[in-house]
Amino acid sequence: MLTVRGPVDPAELGTTLVHEHVLVDFVGADKVSRQRYDADEAFRAVLPHLLAVKERGARGLVECTPAWLGRDPALLRRLSEASGLHIVTNTGYYGAAQDKYIPAHAFDESAERLAERWTAEWRDGIDGTGIRPGFIKTGVDPGPLSPVDRKLIVAAALCHRQTGLRIHCHTGDGRAAMDVLAVLGEQRMPASAYVWVHAQNEKDRALHLRAAAAGAWIELDGVAEESLDAHVAAVVDLKGHLKRLLVSQDAGWYRVGEPAGGRFRPYTFLFDRFVPALRRAGLRDADVRTLLVDNPARLLVPARAHA
Repeated sequence: MLTVRGPVDPAELGTTLVHEHVLVDFVGADKVSRQRYDADEAFRAVLPHLLAVKERGARGLVECTPAWLGRDPALLRRLSEASGLHIVTNTGYYGAAQDKYIPAHAFDESAERLAERWTAEWRDGIDGTGIRPGFIKTGVDPGPLSPVDRKLIVAAALCHRQTGLRIHCHTGDGRAAMDVLAVLGEQRMPASAYVWVHAQNEKDRALHLRAAAAGAWIELDGVAEESLDAHVAAVVDLKGHLKRLLVSQDAGWYRVGEPAGGRFRPYTFLFDRFVPALRRAGLRDADVRTLLVDNPARLLVPARAHA
């Protein structure tokens, strides 16, 4: 598997948060720029939060900020070196939020050309840094896929075919999730290539079960105080598909344009409150290990090597 410091044996990954953020810029693809923030200031603000979660046993963190929304692999490498955490970054474009974060060229280019761009980052590194992505991050809006959202999924499938990187797709609702699975089927891609990101936003458990039975990964993000009971209930309901289940917080968020990066949400709630709540609900230590250690390690191995 690929981290911002290079390849790592999956056996060394350890307890891993599969969906978090370090720095995000919501200004839009037409204005986003690394000149809009001080990377040193962001480094100083974020490092204590990474050290805090490492003290609680974390060893890996999947950083899900995509290109054109503030992705900064060089900053992530600095933070990885300073904290000792294995940090994984991504390739791909984010089509949710009504396409605000899609670069102009993506509307005109073919899916094949977009896939070439993303595959080149995997092969050669991102923006001259030599840092290679460990997964594909994309996103789609709720409901039936729009033409550009569909194109992004086709591009992700083509990139997956070349790289084995899994497709982590911010998915607005269950209808969109089923459409993503259908497009992957048309591209002769296995459902195991797809991670249904933010699956907790869909309340129809039957759709979760349907996707998991097909082989997709079900990712329950946003674990927090206000969602604690609902997330625990979801894990219990989906326990029959535990080896396809992922949990994380979608926390962090140094926000470019806000003073001192705004209010940073710590990464520690999952360890301090969520894991104890899972144990009270009847999950065993082996189940918790499956969620936080075994599943992330399998997820981040290229799918051609381990579906």
